[in-house]
Amino acid sequence: MKVGFIGLGRMGVGMADNLLKAGHEVCLFNRTPAKAEPLVARGAQLAANVAAACRGDAVITMLADDDALRRLAFGPGGIVESLGRGAVHISSSTISVALAEELEAAHAAAGQKFVSAPVFGRPEAAAAGKLFVVAAGASQTLAELTPVFDAVGQKTFVVSDSPRTANLVKLSGNFLIASVIESLGEAIALVDKGGVDRNQYVDLLTSTLFGAPVYRTYGDLIAGRRFEPAGFAAVLGQKDIRLALSAAEALAVPLPLASLLRDRFLTLIAHGGGALDWSAIGDLASRDAGMNDQH
Repeated sequence: MKVGFIGLGRMGVGMADNLLKAGHEVCLFNRTPAKAEPLVARGAQLAANVAAACRGDAVITMLADDDALRRLAFGPGGIVESLGRGAVHISSSTISVALAEELEAAHAAAGQKFVSAPVFGRPEAAAAGKLFVVAAGASQTLAELTPVFDAVGQKTFVVSDSPRTANLVKLSGNFLIASVIESLGEAIALVDKGGVDRNQYVDLLTSTLFGAPVYRTYGDLIAGRRFEPAGFAAVLGQKDIRLALSAAEALAVPLPLASLLRDRFLTLIAHGGGALDWSAIGDLASRDAGMNDQH
């Protein structure tokens, strides 16, 4: 399949590389062309602009937020104007439910297809082709995109024929991950101040009742205070919690924990931690307990 790929952040690089490995013809666009050089050396094409990346069967966007996707999707030379009739825009970015609805309508009006396919997994999983894809859109379109999803992920979950549903599921999942991070941080701070080794405690937890990958990954990061380089920056975590709250408000669903998490992220950002991994909110409890000065 001829696939355009827009957005070569830490997640996008791995995804685009695995598309190449699977034999797809990949055309890249990124604001910083230098990031594409290793992939070009392995056979990818480099597009001079967004329009040039939209000349294939599909274009995948993996961008930071609504603003970034909106800039590239709409307006002169944007995705909606440039994508061919019958071609498909695959949005893998974590975006708002409202923007997914807007994109679906715009592509339909232009005779194009749109699916949401956000992913669960950190950059290491993206590089290994082990992401989990949450896909929503017309069933025939999703079936045609199976080779694309298989190239970037280990499993695809089709949740609806309405693209926005995948975005809602993704936001709910990130809310749950942030909840785990916060609760882990509080528990680690408690036992740490009580004289228990942080790393030993996480090993105990993840070897018994909490063996899920999310506890292993984030427990190790919090215990070891390994927040750089960021696999997923705190400013993006704050954005996702804000979008989850917005979706919840539209559906009249109270999310008290999400409101707390929004404030935890804002606290971290206010203290200069916006570029740290989002797991750094798990260290706020230790700071509040006066523990950070002891390490």
